[in-house]
Amino acid sequence: MLINFLVKRYTKDGKDINCPEVRAKIGKASGIVGIICNILLFAAKLFAGIISFSVAIIADAINNISDASSNIVSFFGFKLASRPADKEHPYGHGRYEYLAALTVALLIMVIGVELMRTGIEKIIAPQNLVVLNAVTIAIMCASIIIKLWLCLFYSRLGKKINSNALIAASADSRNDVIATSVVLVTAIISHFIEIELDGYMTVAVALFVLYSGFCLVKDTLNPLLGKAPDEELCEDIRLRILAHEGVLGTHDLMVHDYGVGRQFASVHIEVDADLGIVAAHEICDAIERDFLESDNLHMVVHLDPIAHDDEEGKIRNFILGKVKNFNGNLTIHDLKILRCNEKRKCFFDCVIPKEFEGDEAELVEKIKMAIKLDQPDLECEITIDKNFAALPHQKR
Repeated sequence: MLINFLVKRYTKDGKDINCPEVRAKIGKASGIVGIICNILLFAAKLFAGIISFSVAIIADAINNISDASSNIVSFFGFKLASRPADKEHPYGHGRYEYLAALTVALLIMVIGVELMRTGIEKIIAPQNLVVLNAVTIAIMCASIIIKLWLCLFYSRLGKKINSNALIAASADSRNDVIATSVVLVTAIISHFIEIELDGYMTVAVALFVLYSGFCLVKDTLNPLLGKAPDEELCEDIRLRILAHEGVLGTHDLMVHDYGVGRQFASVHIEVDADLGIVAAHEICDAIERDFLESDNLHMVVHLDPIAHDDEEGKIRNFILGKVKNFNGNLTIHDLKILRCNEKRKCFFDCVIPKEFEGDEAELVEKIKMAIKLDQPDLECEITIDKNFAALPHQKR
């Protein structure tokens, strides 16, 4: 219900939910919700831990005040990410959201370390046996329900606006549900069997929190380090480009992520060399407008003219056949032929697949020798090209 309220409130003027301004407002609102809930839970759990003599419950309370700090980080992350581009940051400030998600993940790991320390101390030097009472049980059960709601709230909202920061907050709330449940069950068991289990369960919870934090750090680092674009996105871009009349093929697609809603891309398209520069340029402009208007994706299109005379086609097919003899996933593009007297010089790029593990220089020499063996007058200059997004495809 709250998610629908937030979405309707900030998109009531017909704005798209993926608009940076709308995402920032929704993200900040979700941060305020988390801050309020976690401060209330901290106060309630601290009271429950004191009256029950439970170190695990007090540690769980401290975890909630740390969660409130994480919500504050997320709040300012969304606020900073919504800032417009400036002279020093021409691509905008969208990656602040990724930094906020990373900070939350690191805070989760800090909490895990602190819980581990507290649990080990409790095992080495057991203190008073946990005193269970109705107030403590009621507070812990209420905490589990509230944290479960926060987990679902952040998860659904994070998926709706494609936010790593909210997904991280959801995982943190899920960890709290598990941690609080374990602490409560342990307190009940310890109360009836009169054996101190508080420290052991605190260590177990700490290990789980540390593992979860490590996974979140890994996930949030990916977009900052330059994660490969989603395969479905690459395929969608490829098909939409090939749908434009006059486009024969695409290659060298690169997608750069500067935050949700702030993506930039470049691609090479192949067109008939006889098409004419004005007509070919209009195709490039049409593709760039298409992606900017429909996806807010800033696309730069590079033109590659392809000659279709019989000799060029035969040479292209001949070289492609030789290349694929070494690896069926190898492809070529940007093939150009220069003729000088009785000799011919051929230039082309050879795209190697991601799984290729051989020596690139050795591969180039082998391809040259294979071509030279059948056509001695054809000299080749080969440039090895890496695959940054998807394999090149032709409209055939």
